[in-house]
Amino acid sequence: MENKAHALAAGAFVLGLVAVLVALILWFTRDTTVRNTYELSTRDAVSGLQPQAAVRYRGIMVGKVTGIDFDPKQRGYVRVRISVDERVPLTTSSFATLAYQGVTGLAFIALDDKGKGDEKPLVPNNDDPPRIPLRPSALASLQDHGEEILSQVEEITRRANRLLNDQNQQRIADALENIAQVAASANRVTQAFDNTLKTRIDPALAAIPPLAGSVRSTAADFARVAQSLNTTIARLNAEGGTMDRLGSGTAALQQTLESINNGTLPRLNRAADDTSLAARRVGRLADTIADSPQSLVYGTGTPAPGPGEAGFVAPAAAGR
Repeated sequence: MENKAHALAAGAFVLGLVAVLVALILWFTRDTTVRNTYELSTRDAVSGLQPQAAVRYRGIMVGKVTGIDFDPKQRGYVRVRISVDERVPLTTSSFATLAYQGVTGLAFIALDDKGKGDEKPLVPNNDDPPRIPLRPSALASLQDHGEEILSQVEEITRRANRLLNDQNQQRIADALENIAQVAASANRVTQAFDNTLKTRIDPALAAIPPLAGSVRSTAADFARVAQSLNTTIARLNAEGGTMDRLGSGTAALQQTLESINNGTLPRLNRAADDTSLAARRVGRLADTIADSPQSLVYGTGTPAPGPGEAGFVAPAAAGR
């Protein structure tokens, strides 16, 4: 009896411990988030999408897939029910796409919005859930346009084959050869230009600094000469300087010339006139002496009577 009592006590303790652990697990894993139900409807395949798959809004986990079945309202469509956190700002412009996680092939629902900001909020109704459009994914769009893409690839291949025929290949080879020749010519021109730079331009550039130094030295000398010339001119123009004294001397010379013109020159002119008169008189005296030297002894005598005087004889009458 005692062994059975211990066994029952141990069993009861184990069961109580298990119940406590289950209660703790449920407590810590409980989900108090309020979610609203929405529906998605699409004609495309939803391969890889399973119930309890994640629902993300712009990359944030906001809910999960609660059911996948056929749409009773539209024949041939698939209906997907999702529960989304009520805090998600869904609007009338929100849409969903089917996305895939890496290389696992597992799909999830990605919610997004146009982002215009002027749409009305989407009002939830769990009895008649509102519908969010499920747009084709990139893979579905690629599958839909697969045949068209293949036909375009075939057309590109045919055009490439026509472009790369033997004749065009020869032309391309000739063009490449011409390009190689042009590149070689350009290389030679570049080398010649480099040689010109090294042999002519570089020495000229090297000679510029000494020339600039010489020019600066010459400019400095010219500046000193100009400064000295300015100093000399200032001294000449200064009061009491050379120019001032030269002006004073010029004024005195002008005054002297005016005195000579006003006084000395008239007297000299009169003296010259008197001298000329005396010279004429002396000349006449010399002529008289030369004609009649006896006049020095006997005098000049009585001059012949002139016209109207007594004893005047006309020259013609005298000749007769």
